[in-house]
Amino acid sequence: MKIRIPATVRMVLDSLHAKGYEAYIVGGCVRDSILGRRPEDWDITTSALPEQVKRIFVKTVDTGIEHGTVTVLVGGRAHEVTTYRIDGTYKDSRHPENVTFTASLPEDLKRRDFTINAMAYNEEEGLIDLYGGMDDLQRRCIRCVGNPEERFSEDALRILRAVRFSAQLNFGIDPETIAGIVKLAPNLAKISAERICAELTKLITSDHPEYLKVAYQAGITRIILPEFDEMMRTPQNNPHHMYSVGEHTLVSMAEVKNDRILRFTMLLHDVGKPACRTTDANGIDHFKGHGEKGAAMAVKIMRRLKMDNDTIRQVRTLIIYHDWRVKPDEKHVRHLINKVGKDLFPLFIRVQDADTMAQSEWKREEKLRRVIGVAQVGEKIISENQCVDLKGLAINGRDLIDAGIPKGPEIGVCLQKALELVLDDPEKNNREFLLGFCTGSSEERSNR
Repeated sequence: MKIRIPATVRMVLDSLHAKGYEAYIVGGCVRDSILGRRPEDWDITTSALPEQVKRIFVKTVDTGIEHGTVTVLVGGRAHEVTTYRIDGTYKDSRHPENVTFTASLPEDLKRRDFTINAMAYNEEEGLIDLYGGMDDLQRRCIRCVGNPEERFSEDALRILRAVRFSAQLNFGIDPETIAGIVKLAPNLAKISAERICAELTKLITSDHPEYLKVAYQAGITRIILPEFDEMMRTPQNNPHHMYSVGEHTLVSMAEVKNDRILRFTMLLHDVGKPACRTTDANGIDHFKGHGEKGAAMAVKIMRRLKMDNDTIRQVRTLIIYHDWRVKPDEKHVRHLINKVGKDLFPLFIRVQDADTMAQSEWKREEKLRRVIGVAQVGEKIISENQCVDLKGLAINGRDLIDAGIPKGPEIGVCLQKALELVLDDPEKNNREFLLGFCTGSSEERSNR
């Protein structure tokens, strides 16, 4: 077989070979090339020591030199070049106590996580596959290199990575590897939130976010996302539903495109339901207030995962309002857009569509027609640049101060009341009218 290697990567390999060192592309780029996928990164492994690599190339950066990694800059691109190595003993399920450089490619490959990631290639020798990676690609199987318990003890994040790869590639997981995952899943508690979040994000933004169920069945979510376990255990005895909260969540994630904001919104949109569940005298479950409850819980979860503030803001907003079933008329949709924001309105529509598709078929067509109607009305409102927020008002705080209203909280109160008026009737977004509305007596303003 032949892998098409980018020109700058080939230049790095050729330069190392010219100095008498072994060099190969390795890991994910080999795997993805064989599968016909476009590699994101082209990692290079070599028998050359870091200082030898630095002598060969003009521009290098010591990005991880203690672990043998030097970044080589060629043709305006960065290439990670790592010396063959043997990892020392792992005591914290995260880091080896030491790293020993070696001249043996087989020793380097056998420390890697999964067989499909333990293949190397160069144009002179072709594919180097010592641990059955090609067979596992053909079997569509994720399998550890060697003993799964040893691999997972070395770095517990590999436990989550196994499920992430299975979701990205739509592969099964080898039974012995699954057994190792189940046994050592508690070690994920030792892994940093940032690393957990990165792998979880890759899993749920894959083409198969429903593989999160595998993580649940293997005991992974019990450690990294216990709220999801509660969702899986919570039934929804209600005509609108045919799944548990957790199963509904899995289906809804698959109903939106693999966008990070959308997938995290669907993952967490019903996280408040277990805490809000009540059952009436007829045995029907209700989840009153789960939007606001879920938004508060989602914020805590996302902060626990060290997610950025903008992501938290967007997901929180979408969760709060995800269950708003507004009428498809301009007045109600203007108020909706005011709440979610023009930037999030298109995502809101996708969220409601996915939520509906993951419910029972009872009244589904009626629900979808409403969502489509809201989307069409919203598009019209936005395209016509109708006022939906304070920025769109014909007056601002300075106008009110100039009109004699004293600085202070009353300014904000007046503007908000004026906005509510305009959201109900956009024709009232007139500077003269709104100034008159806001500059009436305090008593009149308070009664409006």
